[in-house]
Amino acid sequence: MVHIVVVGSTMTDMVAYADVIPNAGETLVGNSFVMGFGGKGANQAVMAKRMGAQVSMVNSVGTDLFGDSTLKNFQDQGISTEFVSRAPGSSGIAPIWVDKNGNNRIIIIPGANNLMTPQQAQVAVESLKNIDILIGQLEIPQEVTAAAFEIGKKKGITTILNPAPYVKLSPELLQHTDWLIPNESEFTQIHPQNKNPNEESIKELSQLIGTKLIVTLGEAGAGYIDPTGQYKQIAAPKVSAIDTTGAGDAFVGAFAYGLAVGFNEEKAIKLACICASDSVTRKGTQSSYPSEVQTKAILESL
Repeated sequence: MVHIVVVGSTMTDMVAYADVIPNAGETLVGNSFVMGFGGKGANQAVMAKRMGAQVSMVNSVGTDLFGDSTLKNFQDQGISTEFVSRAPGSSGIAPIWVDKNGNNRIIIIPGANNLMTPQQAQVAVESLKNIDILIGQLEIPQEVTAAAFEIGKKKGITTILNPAPYVKLSPELLQHTDWLIPNESEFTQIHPQNKNPNEESIKELSQLIGTKLIVTLGEAGAGYIDPTGQYKQIAAPKVSAIDTTGAGDAFVGAFAYGLAVGFNEEKAIKLACICASDSVTRKGTQSSYPSEVQTKAILESL
């Protein structure tokens, strides 16, 4: 069994559904409200586990009820919490608004996620055995992810960075990143001329930063630069989107699994597009991800 380690965030999602999202100063009546488990790191961990990987989470949660429920959720999902610590105060929370077209707006309050330390990440990556893939994001302090990736690269582990939510990337972090996976908005912010993603601009950024680059393009799938330096785009299955929350994380978790089991990048990206597209057909974040039975069927269809 492949082993994927996620150094990243946990959040409790508070999701409000409404036909339209209110403007400034406007109050509207919504349709429904749900609470669930989220955080980019936790989402990616759950997706990788649903694919069939052994998954270890590195994180900090608060000493509140949200921290208790987050740890129980990891236990229920079969994800190792050996390196999930408790920190005084609040856990991470994420209020989310979703409109009738499935589009979302999200505010994250990191809480205990911001109390993670580089030493915590280093100890985890040094201690865990037989790691195939190391995943990071930017909902925790960037120096924590950089420290984990530095140790990972020394151990020959493939590293994947999902640069979300966007902050300026440090040279140290990019130096130890094998795969960079932004969405369209993050790509535009990373590109020196703030260009939108297309064949030319994706090639430009890939050459500039020196990492392998995949740009998720929503319903259009994903664009990437293949080993020969050519641009390719993988189409996403056509679906009726209900809620796009967490789709990018489903992509990253599934892609990491594909790489870990030896898929070439095109096949791994195709797998990721299928899983991300499937997730938007259901409400919620982790609750929208395909089950282990469904992921088995997806893998058999490739």
